[in-house]
Amino acid sequence: MAHHALASQESYNPNHLLDILLGKMQLKNDAALSRMLEVAPPVISKIRHHRLPVGASLLIRMHEVTGMSIRDLRDLMGDRRTKYRLSDAQGRPKATEEKPAAPDASTSGNYAH
Repeated sequence: MAHHALASQESYNPNHLLDILLGKMQLKNDAALSRMLEVAPPVISKIRHHRLPVGASLLIRMHEVTGMSIRDLRDLMGDRRTKYRLSDAQGRPKATEEKPAAPDASTSGNYAH
């Protein structure tokens, strides 16, 4: 089974973060946590089994629900990265097809004599 790059970090443990959130929000299980975070229950399961990373949108949702800082949430799961690298594809303008230029009045054949 393929794991995401963050899972290769020795300190990465999303279960710790999820367990802390369960306690902080006084929830009984992952199903209740998924409802609180407004994600499907399999998302929490995949995160627990290191098949899915805790993404930015989920971190933001955790921040909104708990009031904890993003930095604190990342620390709880062992994400110690200080910089994020963008892929080569990110930040580039989208390739667009060239469209033929519209003819101007001098070449359109509509001459007023």
